Amino acid sequence: MKLKRTVVAPAMVAAVAVVSGGWLLQQDVGSQQSVFQRARLFDEVIEYVRGRYVEPHSESDLYQKAIEGMLTELGDPHTTFMTAEQYQDLHRMTTGEYGGLGIQISSRDGWVTAVAILPGTPAERQGMRVGDRFLEINGKSAEGWSDDDAVKELRGPKGTPVQLKVARVGADQPISFTITREEIHVRSVPYAYMVAPGVGYTNLINFSATSTQELRASIDSLRAQGARSLVLDLRGNPGGLLDQGVSISDLFLPRGDAVVETRARDPRESETFRASTPETYEGLTVAVLVDGYSASAAEIVAGALQDHDRAVVLGSTTYGKGSVQSLFPLSGGNFLKMTTAKWYTPVGRSIQKDVKEGEETGAEEDPAAMGADGTPVTQDTTTKVPYRTDSGRTVYGGGGIVPDLVVRQDTASDAEKEFFRAASRNAAKFQDALFGYAVAFERAHPDLRPDFAVTPQMRREFYERLRANGVEVTPEQYQGAQRFIDAQLIDQIARSKFGPSVAVRRDDTTDRVLQEAVRLLQQAPDTQALLRAVQQQRPAVAQGTAGRR
Repeated sequence: MKLKRTVVAPAMVAAVAVVSGGWLLQQDVGSQQSVFQRARLFDEVIEYVRGRYVEPHSESDLYQKAIEGMLTELGDPHTTFMTAEQYQDLHRMTTGEYGGLGIQISSRDGWVTAVAILPGTPAERQGMRVGDRFLEINGKSAEGWSDDDAVKELRGPKGTPVQLKVARVGADQPISFTITREEIHVRSVPYAYMVAPGVGYTNLINFSATSTQELRASIDSLRAQGARSLVLDLRGNPGGLLDQGVSISDLFLPRGDAVVETRARDPRESETFRASTPETYEGLTVAVLVDGYSASAAEIVAGALQDHDRAVVLGSTTYGKGSVQSLFPLSGGNFLKMTTAKWYTPVGRSIQKDVKEGEETGAEEDPAAMGADGTPVTQDTTTKVPYRTDSGRTVYGGGGIVPDLVVRQDTASDAEKEFFRAASRNAAKFQDALFGYAVAFERAHPDLRPDFAVTPQMRREFYERLRANGVEVTPEQYQGAQRFIDAQLIDQIARSKFGPSVAVRRDDTTDRVLQEAVRLLQQAPDTQALLRAVQQQRPAVAQGTAGRR
């Protein structure tokens, strides 16, 4: 989410001290000890460690470790301390001659994880996948790193290489990549097309400064082509700017409707954001697609449209990143990025999945489950709490946005998992072989049509290329993964011959979530009919406490 910049004046602290008689007291178990006494105790420990510890450490280094340790103990990966140097490095890397890999990351269960691979980027070309966890970056262990730590290593001068070692679901050993940085140009809406008669499709992959403008242009184009309903795909969208989440929700809501509420510890700092303009797309029937990698601003949009009965939400429960970070400037040019509030949907559902000590996140990866495309499958572990929408429909809270209709993608078979494990040992070589075969094939077939099919001869030729490239898979393993192999060949050949827009559309027929959305939209003449159809299909959900609204 976009950071709110807040200045904390040291004079305020002094004022509080005067009002309280010069003492700031803290209640301890069984006794009261002043903050002054605890500060003196801390300084005593610092002095002993500085002067007597077996390995030398400077006093400034010890204070730095103490700050970082305190923030780590909060258990919040989004609250971090940045030195002046770290802040300036990050600031420089957002301007000038710096490049990246095309990976959107987030801390998941103690590891920096790829939550989105941007199309047409070095990371996509090298075969990085959503769910890959960074074990090492440039030879450094990435265990326990914050997002900021990883960004500092991943970004750098264009044309320079980055060495990665990642853990991948289904792979029995780490996978190494060498990826060259490039300048990354990211469109928020890479694809928009008519997915079926009367049904438009558009996907939003992030929330950047131009997202609302791009989405409006795509929807206007689809309506000009005859779209009476819309599939808004937010799957894999990790979020971004708050104001864009609000303004995109605004497109579908009447003026004055609540979009999202922030609740801070101090109620005076809480705020409700509302639609500020008349509804732009009144009468357009909408289905929103989400998954376990939809987070932050994506959850704000899905939650607002669901609570106001403006759209149905399909897919799987979202990630549950509903906290707000503020940036506090400190002395010496340092900065503190700290969680200061949480987001709530219009009916009062908390987007944030609060994780108690020893628990995992609400949309956690199941190591035994893998999608047919090789990506990890997230499992919803949240306790469902019922709420009521504007019209009285039941929706569920507990962290993240629970879809109106849960639809899961196909999962990989045991034979496909065996192939993934074998191929992942040479992931870069597999990707090279796939790219090389696709280019050679499309050049040898100048009359190739966009609806081409994979033939047995193509499968044999690709297997021979894999073996020649040093990818060690047996004929049995290869045969067991025919569904995956065919999908990879179709995607890569289509990209090479016709471009990414055609390749994406070739995937539509195997996308269960998208196909269910299209079926529902084609059968529903309006939003109310769509809501009724989803309610009729919806199974009973295990509930928590009594309903709320």
